Amino acid sequence: MSEKKKKLTRYLIALVIVVASVYFTVRRVDLVKLWHYLVNANYFWAIVPIPIMLLSHWVRALRWRTMLEPAIGKRHTWNLFSAVMVGYAFNNILPRGGEFLRPYVYSRREKVSFSTLFATIMLERVIDLITLLLLFGGVFFFFREQLKQAIPNLQIDKILLPTILVIVALIFCFYPPFVKFMLRVFIKPISGKFFDKISGIFDRFMEGFTILRRPSQYVRLILESLSIWLFYTMPMFIMFFCFNFQSVYHLGFDNAILLIVISGIGFTVAPTPGAIGVYHFLIQTSLIRLYGISAEEALAYATVTHAMNFLVQVIVGGLFVMRENIKKLPHEEDIKDEKDLVTSPE
Repeated sequence: MSEKKKKLTRYLIALVIVVASVYFTVRRVDLVKLWHYLVNANYFWAIVPIPIMLLSHWVRALRWRTMLEPAIGKRHTWNLFSAVMVGYAFNNILPRGGEFLRPYVYSRREKVSFSTLFATIMLERVIDLITLLLLFGGVFFFFREQLKQAIPNLQIDKILLPTILVIVALIFCFYPPFVKFMLRVFIKPISGKFFDKISGIFDRFMEGFTILRRPSQYVRLILESLSIWLFYTMPMFIMFFCFNFQSVYHLGFDNAILLIVISGIGFTVAPTPGAIGVYHFLIQTSLIRLYGISAEEALAYATVTHAMNFLVQVIVGGLFVMRENIKKLPHEEDIKDEKDLVTSPE
C-alpha cells in the first residue's frame, strides 16, 4: 500500500470514529436544551483557566528541555515551547500530526539531530503513559466503583498487562547491544555502507534516551510530569463553575481528577484530531452515570472544556506556526539534512 493510501485510510478511520462518537453522543440529546445550557453558561470560568492551560504546555517544554539537556546541552525554553505549541496545533487538525512536526520544527531552528529529538518524543509518550497508568491506578484504588460505573466494560487486567508488555518490548527493542547485533546480522552482510548509515542514525537516536542514564534527573522528571497532569486537571475543576456543578452536584477537585484520567484514556487511544467526538462521549457518559447530570448539560460541559483547550492550542499554536514560518507539512526528504546533523553538548 502506498503512503498516500495509508494516509487516506487513517483519515477515513478517524472520520468514521468521529461520526460514530458524535452520533452516540447526541442521539438522545435535546438540541434545544443543549443550546440553552451552552448559552447560559458562565463563560468567565471558561476564560480563567487559560493561563493554567498555557502553563501546562510550558511545563511540557521544560520537561522536554530536561530530557534533551544530557544530549544537546542547555537550551532556551522559548524555542522548545514554540515547537510544543506548533505540535499541539497540528494534533488538533491532523491525528498525531504534531508528533512528527514538533521535533522537525526544533531541529530546523536549533540545528539539532532530528533522530535525537524524535527519540525524546517517544520517551515522552512512554513517560506520559506511565504517569497516566499511575494516576489510573490511584483513581481505581479510591474510585473503583465510580470508574467501573463510568466505563462499565472496563477490565483492568486487559489494560495494564498489554501496556506493560508494550513498554518492556520498547525497552528491549531500544537496548543498544541487541539492536547493534540485529543490524550486524541482517543489514551488514547485504550492504556495509547502508549498515554504517543506519548505525549512525541509531546512535543519534539513542542520544535522545541519554536522560535514562542520569538517575539524578529522575526526581525532576517525575515532578515535571506530575505538574503537567496537575495543570491539566485544574481547568477541568474550574470549569465546573461554568455550570454550577460545584454547588448543584457538589463536584470537587477529586471528581476533576477522575474526569481527567477518563479523558486521558480518550486522548491516548483516540485516532481523531484532538480526540474530537471520543472526548465528548467519554465525559458526557461519565457525568451522566456518575452524578446523574442530564445528557444535555453533560454534553455542554464536555463541549466547553474541549473547545477552550482546542481554541488555546490552535490560536496560540497558530501564532507559533507563523513564527516558525511553516507553510506545509514536511516530507521525509525535508528532514534529510536534519537527520544527518551531529550536535555536541554546549
